[in-house]
Amino acid sequence: MRTRLRFAVAAAIAMLTTGYARSASNQDAIPVPPPNPFRTVAPAPSPPNTAAPAPSPAKAAAPAPSPFKTAAQDAIPVPAPNPFRTAAPAPNPSDTAAPAPNPSKAGAPAPNPSKASAPAPSPSKTEASAAYDHNTAAGFWQETDDQGRPGAWFLFVEKDGLYEGRFVKMFKEPGEQELILTCQKCTGDQKDAPMMGLTIVKGMKRYGNKYADGAILDPRDGTVYHAQMELSADGQQLSVRGYLGIPLLGQTQIWTRLPDDAIAPEDIPEDSVGPDATPK
Repeated sequence: MRTRLRFAVAAAIAMLTTGYARSASNQDAIPVPPPNPFRTVAPAPSPPNTAAPAPSPAKAAAPAPSPFKTAAQDAIPVPAPNPFRTAAPAPNPSDTAAPAPNPSKAGAPAPNPSKASAPAPSPSKTEASAAYDHNTAAGFWQETDDQGRPGAWFLFVEKDGLYEGRFVKMFKEPGEQELILTCQKCTGDQKDAPMMGLTIVKGMKRYGNKYADGAILDPRDGTVYHAQMELSADGQQLSVRGYLGIPLLGQTQIWTRLPDDAIAPEDIPEDSVGPDATPK
């Protein structure tokens, strides 16, 4: 009986205590387990200790924004333009674009008409620049004496279907002190003409390997002889015969062919004429 009375009193006290705590805090609190009926009742907590502290008005709400500060002030401030400094001048189109090429330098300079073409070489040098046909008398030939000593070099060329030969190199004879430089015994346009380049074989008509109806000049005394020539089968020898009257009364020399480059084209003397020759 006494035990039951104690249990009822403890239960009533517990119910009153729990209801008061909930009404004081006005929020959900951690539930309080019912008291053990076999243990003594713990004293009820003081209301000031169980209630959660009221939030501070200064910390509970976010501070109101200042009416004098804008949101743009949170970024990096941009300085106001200086009213006393002018803006940078706009670039000149002529400075930005590449300069137009100078017409005088854009293309290759026009050739000077006076220098555009090389001067035309003389006919004698033009002919010498090409290889000679060894099936004809054209080309360089060397004349020798009975002892095989060279006396002169000749160059034969064809002009208007006729063959002619001129001095291109001379050699001193034994005991001769100096060469004869001009043909003092010659006549006509060859009077006093330089020996170098002097044409001594003229008007030779070709008949296969034989040449006839021409003339040959002896520059030592100015005598002009009838002439005949014959080319060997291999084209390396030329028989030259000068005569007076009939071919039986004459003399024959054997000339030998020289290489086509025996004399450089620029060193070949031109056909020479005397100072009183009629201009052609």
